[in-house]
Amino acid sequence: MQSFQDINTASLLETLVSLVAAFILGGLIGLERQYRQRTAGLRTNVLVALGASIFVDMASSLTGSEGAVRVVAYVVSGIGFLGAGVIMREEGNVRGLNTAATLWCSGAVGACTGAGLVIEAAMGTLFVLAANTLLRPVVDKINSQPLDVQSAEVTNTVYVVTSSERQKEALALLEKELEDLHYPTRDLEVHPFGGENVKIEATLAATSVNGAVMDLIVEHLAALPMVRQAYWSASTTE
Repeated sequence: MQSFQDINTASLLETLVSLVAAFILGGLIGLERQYRQRTAGLRTNVLVALGASIFVDMASSLTGSEGAVRVVAYVVSGIGFLGAGVIMREEGNVRGLNTAATLWCSGAVGACTGAGLVIEAAMGTLFVLAANTLLRPVVDKINSQPLDVQSAEVTNTVYVVTSSERQKEALALLEKELEDLHYPTRDLEVHPFGGENVKIEATLAATSVNGAVMDLIVEHLAALPMVRQAYWSASTTE
């Protein structure tokens, strides 16, 4: 009963304002993500914003601003682990980075509301939405341009996973497949992959390749009986 006797109406009102703001602002960010059918949509972004707001508000009520600052640091790292859960690697491509970054920003918005910085949280929400919407055409425009190989070094790598017993056979077939299509290898590396498998990494000498041709190569390799998995990726460095 002591908890009911210690109720502070003014403090409860501030908490209510913080939670409502976190709910609305996190919902705005989540709506954009839900519309694009991303992994972390409306409910996830709202919950992240609310959770951050609750933690910061609680710390502020118990220990003041110094305690709130310490909790904010833990909230940032905690949401980082949550964001890592939505990042996926599929066939050499990393997906979900933007979704993870958006969750991180939702947490920051929630932390602002928990600290009573509602105006700052609203401003942050607007900039997050702008980054996810207004910058999209710019990114699409840049990605549609041909790669300038003079300003960026491109490395194309083909990966083949096979059993240790059939490593030499798979290696010879990989080299032959690439050379027949005029994509000679610059470097070949073999790494252990699991208990009984190995992963062959064939780095191509060519800096520019035809993506459709590379897709056909890995599709043909993946169909071979000794190949467990085949994919390719391209990376650039400034």
